[in-house]
Amino acid sequence: MLHDEIKFHNVRALQRVRPREGLRLLRVPEGVRSDLNTGAQTRMCHPAGTEIRFVPEETVRITLSSKERDSLVRVFWGDFQATGAEFTLGPDPKTVELTFPDRLTNLDPESTGSMRYAPEVCRLVFPGDHRGGHIYYHGVEGKRRPPTDGEVPRLRYLAYGTSITEGEAPSAEMLTYVNQAARRLGADPINLGSCGTAFCDPAMATHIANRGDWDVATLSLSVNMVNRFSPAEFRERAASMVETVADANPDTPIACITLFPHVREYKRNHEEAALSETFREVLREVVAECGYDNVHLVEGPDLLPTASGLTTDLVHPGDDAMIRMGEHLARELEPLLRTD
Repeated sequence: MLHDEIKFHNVRALQRVRPREGLRLLRVPEGVRSDLNTGAQTRMCHPAGTEIRFVPEETVRITLSSKERDSLVRVFWGDFQATGAEFTLGPDPKTVELTFPDRLTNLDPESTGSMRYAPEVCRLVFPGDHRGGHIYYHGVEGKRRPPTDGEVPRLRYLAYGTSITEGEAPSAEMLTYVNQAARRLGADPINLGSCGTAFCDPAMATHIANRGDWDVATLSLSVNMVNRFSPAEFRERAASMVETVADANPDTPIACITLFPHVREYKRNHEEAALSETFREVLREVVAECGYDNVHLVEGPDLLPTASGLTTDLVHPGDDAMIRMGEHLARELEPLLRTD
């Protein structure tokens, strides 16, 4: 969304939360958020995959704060990470100054031609999941403009899923599998991961179906539903989400990802391991029976074939595992995007 000549990426609402000053960044409109399950309502306030983007024409001063926990914000100029420019937000509003780096002037076009973002675009990348808190915008000063369509990727990749999608464990936002896959596809990522609460809510399905701003989507469905929903309930909710999204976007590729391996399957003789495979088989059947040619299946265990690179909870991928997942997923999605 656009506000104050700034592009708020992966933000669909700026919400006033009285008595707190500033506007809270939401990943979905409030009308959608309020119709989600209670936990997901909270998760959509966490800024996974959200950015503030603008092109400064002079020094820009922007004021932000973070609630729930402190947030480390990383600064990028296009694809270039600004060394030493990160800053931490807390509950008190902080004003930071941002000026286009002299070193990035007069770059050889051949050296930047393959980059996703023009170097002139300032990108404030916020930490998602449990690496940061809710982000509040308090205002901006200094002449600026939002990026043009030609300064950001044309291709857009939307991802829905669990904490693994939202980005629970990697050390930085750029290292989530969603961002890693998007980088390899030359795409702009839209992250709708919902930590612990990806229940295929009808409101989320309708929202994704009607957005109209993505070119490929993945639906990671969903380890959060194991032991909360029966396989029959999972089938009903997953089928409804897939059909809702596919029916509104019949020419756009949608990839359904089966459960990633997790702790129960790495433990010897764990009695619940079979349940995960049951949920995978249900999703395979949902995809096979949905009747939409644009719906495809991606096996979660193929994206994360070993426990190497996981965190010690044996559930969440760390940095190395996330990078490899992004690489594998990009290889799965790239053929779906070919138009020849």
